Amino acid sequence: SARPPADPRAPHLAFGRRARRYNDDDTSVSPAEPPSRDPCLDSPPCRLLTISSSVASFFFGYGLVQTKALLARDKTLGLYTVLFIHHLTATAATAPTMVALGSSVSSACQHLVSPATLPRLPGSLSVLSYNVLLPNSQDGWWNYKMYYPPLDPDDTHHSSWEGRSGLLRERIGLIDADVVCLQEVSPLSFEGDFSFMSEELGYDAVEMYKKGRFRPATFWKTSRVELVTPPMHKDRTLLTSFRLVDDDEAGDESNWHVLNCHLQAGKQGGRRVRQVVEGVTTAFKTAKNKLKEREPEQLRLVVCGDFNGGDECGAVRYIERGSVGPDFLEDGEAVASKEKAMPMPPLRDATRDVAGRPPPPTMVVSELISLMIDRGSIETAYMEPQFSEEVLDRLDRIYSGLASHETEEGGKVMSKSDAERWLTTINLRVGRGSEFRSAAKRMGWAEPEADPEVEKGDRPPIVIPEGGTLGRDDFVAVYLDELRQGKFWGVAWDLAALGEPLDVTGVFEARYDRMYRSESVRTAAVLDTVSRSACPNKAEPSDHLPVAATFVSAKS
Repeated sequence: SARPPADPRAPHLAFGRRARRYNDDDTSVSPAEPPSRDPCLDSPPCRLLTISSSVASFFFGYGLVQTKALLARDKTLGLYTVLFIHHLTATAATAPTMVALGSSVSSACQHLVSPATLPRLPGSLSVLSYNVLLPNSQDGWWNYKMYYPPLDPDDTHHSSWEGRSGLLRERIGLIDADVVCLQEVSPLSFEGDFSFMSEELGYDAVEMYKKGRFRPATFWKTSRVELVTPPMHKDRTLLTSFRLVDDDEAGDESNWHVLNCHLQAGKQGGRRVRQVVEGVTTAFKTAKNKLKEREPEQLRLVVCGDFNGGDECGAVRYIERGSVGPDFLEDGEAVASKEKAMPMPPLRDATRDVAGRPPPPTMVVSELISLMIDRGSIETAYMEPQFSEEVLDRLDRIYSGLASHETEEGGKVMSKSDAERWLTTINLRVGRGSEFRSAAKRMGWAEPEADPEVEKGDRPPIVIPEGGTLGRDDFVAVYLDELRQGKFWGVAWDLAALGEPLDVTGVFEARYDRMYRSESVRTAAVLDTVSRSACPNKAEPSDHLPVAATFVSAKS
């Protein structure tokens, strides 16, 4: 259970401790020294699997599509052998790796690397958490700007909802979790966008969060689980409580609670803490007051979703340590006015239940900040970000190429037609995008006085005024607004589309997407999805990677 190798074509790929080696010219197994007893009794649950370059080229070059993972126990050696890998397909962006398989030891946690299917075990619950990235089909148009470098004209379908939803359908269907927790779904087109969940994948029940533009939604298969109480909607958290359809246990021993979270983004550490505290407390009160569980502090709880923060986040501190107080600072501010304690023992990070590897990042995007930001001081780098000289030089050259209207002083500024040409290049048409709105105001458009008798949708649209001009400083200010809103990706895409691409070579990695379990739950399997290329890309439909696991009762 090591991190995937840097190159999937490497001569040997290793996981765990023990090895079975296939020679390039001989597929026979040749262990160095046959063990005298079953190594499953002596070793950690994850075994070492080593394959030669010729075998690797078969797995990674050709792939095994729509096959099943078959395990064969070698009675003499007492080792497991992988015969086939379920739905193994190679891509440049997401390098699939071999599956490390659990032993017969009861405490084993299987470690799987995507693409793979979560195992179904007696009395188990499998959960997938996935931020699918707004825009969906109707709400939002800018998704193509999140692909860097910009897609070639022949490849733009990859950024369309049709292309992205096809990848989502394939990924979700392959993982085949009992419960699927999505984030960033749009209510405007939710039923149509995710109709494949019920029509093709069998998720015949769903609950979508009631408020907001970016909503969580939880799907489940009624053939596997059934609701035991109506879902609970809190601030950006959605609680669903189930019992397993095929569970032989009676009463509250069979209840499972799943909290789907999409915590507030940005410098909102205090609100993130309040959101997760409210969600966890709601789960506890549901177990105690609604379902009358005998030991509500020992409820079976899975908390997952997009936390919009890493290990330094107050919400993560609360979950993992069981409390957070006013002494904990995030972005220089206290996240709580008083101590907030969990009504149960701290939760465990399910992805850390796999030994021998740090949990992989769930957000892998182009590393742009170091190229864009003036890092001369804390003010220019963080408090009030300013562009680096490299970006300012690029914006100057772009502006000089766009500006055609001569001024009385002998200089040139951007005219209305220049601005429209610029906006068409970056936004594909005039009239949409924050760049358009900011430029229109700087070129003289003024919002009319509010008329209470006029509906918001009937108000005059924003337009670029006739005769309006955009100076160089205002042009830079438009992009500075984008930068300070966190749209690094949009600025980078625009620079490239306008002929001044940044030399982006690295990626930014973070683990914002999490999956936690209560003490009464044990992790039976964890599925990692790994990408070494910035996301989204042709193989990954979102800037987030999914997190998935199978759980069983700790009493099992």
